Amino acid sequence: MSTAAVPHRRPRAQWGTLPWAPTTYGRSVLGLPLEVWRPTGRCELLLFASIHGEEPETTWALSRALRQLDAPPAHAAVVLAANPDGLIRGTRGNANGVDLNRNFPSSNWQAGDVLSRATMDAPRDVVLSTGTAPASEPETRALLALIAELRPDAVIALHAPLACIDDANGSDLGRRLAERTGMPFVRDVGYPTPGSFGSWGAEHGVPVITYELPVIAPEDTMALHVPVFVELLTGTLP
Repeated sequence: MSTAAVPHRRPRAQWGTLPWAPTTYGRSVLGLPLEVWRPTGRCELLLFASIHGEEPETTWALSRALRQLDAPPAHAAVVLAANPDGLIRGTRGNANGVDLNRNFPSSNWQAGDVLSRATMDAPRDVVLSTGTAPASEPETRALLALIAELRPDAVIALHAPLACIDDANGSDLGRRLAERTGMPFVRDVGYPTPGSFGSWGAEHGVPVITYELPVIAPEDTMALHVPVFVELLTGTLP
């Protein structure tokens, strides 16, 4: 990570706002801005949350970490909501009913339905689409264009609720995150994910780590995982 000066931490009284403005890297199906908080230097790391809109804990935890800093990180970019339409509607997919994490233009993309669980113990019977074509969705195309522009050394995709660090590359960063969080380090999540961001990254030389938050109370997420996100943003992860 960068050896540039670490941003100072803001007093807790100031954590209610973000201290600097994002830029817009695209628009969602409903026309909402897709926002990125950019680093001051070369982008070594991109973190994005809520590509699945029903995983809002990823957005508020990453936001809480970002709001603790008084200046943009030198090396890390942040997207708080890769799927803002799904986030505000509380749906896994975007406003077109597409699971964006099955819409990336990887060679294993498959047309048709994709099934997910309503809860961890439920069957896979919630139906979404993979899109009309690879990268059919504006949110997918915008994220791909942002990555092409920033050219990060690694991307961390925040998800829930599988409670693991999923890193097909077995990277040092992935293993450090597993050690730091105490969550299992895995090379895959145990089932096929055609058209996923991770599949696309593997084919295009973009190292991807999927950080899966566990099913825990919000206060525990704040205590256990927000400090890790702060360390990622400040380049101070052990």
